[in-house]
Amino acid sequence: MSTADPAAVRTYLLELQDRICKALEAADGEAWFRYDEHEGERGGLARPRVLEGGPVIEKAAVNFSHAVAPELPPAATERLPNLAGKPFQAVSVSLIVHPRNPYAPTTHANFRGFFIGAEDNIESWWFGGGYDLTPYYGFEADARHWHGTARDALAPHGSTLYPRFKTWCDEYFYLHHRDEARGIGGIFFDDYAEGGFDAAFAMVRDAADSFLTAYTPILERRKDTPFGEREREFQLYRRGRYVEFNLIYDRGTRYGIQAGSRMESVLASLPPLVRWRYDWQPEPGSAESRLYTEFLPPRDWLGEPATTE
Repeated sequence: MSTADPAAVRTYLLELQDRICKALEAADGEAWFRYDEHEGERGGLARPRVLEGGPVIEKAAVNFSHAVAPELPPAATERLPNLAGKPFQAVSVSLIVHPRNPYAPTTHANFRGFFIGAEDNIESWWFGGGYDLTPYYGFEADARHWHGTARDALAPHGSTLYPRFKTWCDEYFYLHHRDEARGIGGIFFDDYAEGGFDAAFAMVRDAADSFLTAYTPILERRKDTPFGEREREFQLYRRGRYVEFNLIYDRGTRYGIQAGSRMESVLASLPPLVRWRYDWQPEPGSAESRLYTEFLPPRDWLGEPATTE
């Protein structure tokens, strides 16, 4: 079995952060990321980057974090209590993009590696992450492209990974208190160490490298679609679901709070504007209603025949 290499993961994720930021700046055309850097204890590093107020991207956060601490916080050990009290390193890139146009979907991605034990004696390790899409107005062509890109990225690592990770994503990004999905899913995995470090890290790199291929064509396709106040109001209303998920369920948010991370970085992914409306229901047969009936329920986007799009 290959030896775990936290330094290699850190180097790759720093480069991934740079690459994604440059691509999003190019897609927006006018706004630029603010670059911050905060050195942590024991060699850790936080490198948050936030873009705000662009004509295409209303807000985006692409954050790199390398945490080194004497023991894991509860959010990381609740599923693996045998690791409580042990030193660890966690290296991650986490991002969110909130476009201005309601026809362009919000997206989230996260890729991380956990390493348990002292620097010179790593006892265990695993990877986690994935990406998901949260449209406000659904388009089958976008959904098929999104899921097809994820499937193709994972295919070299086994035909079972995409269906496994898709199901995991559908189940994880679910608002149980609303009884609805946050979006149309994508891929999600955790505690992944299959095949040894080299094989697992190769899978993570292929998945992460496919994110821009999955998202930027959709953003380009939808960013200039004409919209009015109705669409904007619905976008702000649906953004509330993203906020609810992040604050109630998201393990990364809970981990950041429990680990004492910088709160500006932990909450940087929240949208700049959001609206809640009491007991609001979409008009039957409307485009807004179609989101609930045709896109939020989990679907086999790559197995079903295409309809009109």
